[in-house]
Amino acid sequence: MTTYTLRSKRRRAALRTAAFLSPWLIGFSVFFAYPLISTVYFSFMKYDGIRPPVFDGLDNWTYVFNDYPMFWPAVRNTLWLVLVMVTCRVAFGLGVGLLITKIKTGAGVFRTLFYLPYLAPPVAATLAFVFLLNPGTGPVNSILESVGISAPGWFTDPTWSKPALTALAVWGVGDLMVIFMAALLDVPKEQYEASKLDGASSWQQFRFITLPNISPIVLFAVVTGVIQAMQYYTQPLVAGKVASGVIGGSGQQFEPGYPEKSTLTLPQIIYNAGFQRFDYGAAAVIAVVLFALSMVFTAFLMRSRGGLIRVGD
Repeated sequence: MTTYTLRSKRRRAALRTAAFLSPWLIGFSVFFAYPLISTVYFSFMKYDGIRPPVFDGLDNWTYVFNDYPMFWPAVRNTLWLVLVMVTCRVAFGLGVGLLITKIKTGAGVFRTLFYLPYLAPPVAATLAFVFLLNPGTGPVNSILESVGISAPGWFTDPTWSKPALTALAVWGVGDLMVIFMAALLDVPKEQYEASKLDGASSWQQFRFITLPNISPIVLFAVVTGVIQAMQYYTQPLVAGKVASGVIGGSGQQFEPGYPEKSTLTLPQIIYNAGFQRFDYGAAAVIAVVLFALSMVFTAFLMRSRGGLIRVGD
């Protein structure tokens, strides 16, 4: 076989590979690479969406990190949601999944009841929670006060606004419940039977059998939960608007974060900077920071993926 023939075969193989990869390559280029490069580019530009962009050096970065009043509260709130809300969702979803797999009678009913809240649209679910947790007329506070418990302000109190959002997120944990149930039912029953013969307790079975077997699913739930928390926009915005009484139609300006910037998240201030203040340079800087934080969290979780498996060693 000649050198020309070998080169021709390799070229044809490369073209076939490129043809099979072309849908992914086109999608990656159009929907990820180009927007990311454009965002980084505009982060160094002074641009209001009307006049042509002008190179501004590091002015946008300096403004966002030093002078933009919403940036650091949004960073702190976003990190709080990542650490607390994601942990609560994963723990509660796993707990409910374990509970339903152990129930002998009525498991289908409980599975349906826990899954239905996940199907509620985010805006409708948030409106319902704001009504339920209304400090003046909400049924939750009425019940608490009737038993002598001092009722918190929930979405009107900066101390309780993020716990209220966490409660809303935990309420809609049906997606994680289904995923964990599938993983739990796939754990070999022979391992549980062998551990019972060795006298293992329920906690030892969970730690040394259940958790190592479902660790890839736990990692998946944590990574996707972190990404969702980084993109958390609709629920805190709607809760802040309704709790503050700003529920008007289009054209009404609203500074997100009510009360006292306690519900600010990075996606909210990206919208605020870009489409309310028309400062696309600052919005691009915040978007780059959000992307970097997401990559750092994801990389850390992927590097520590063996920790759950080693927990039983």
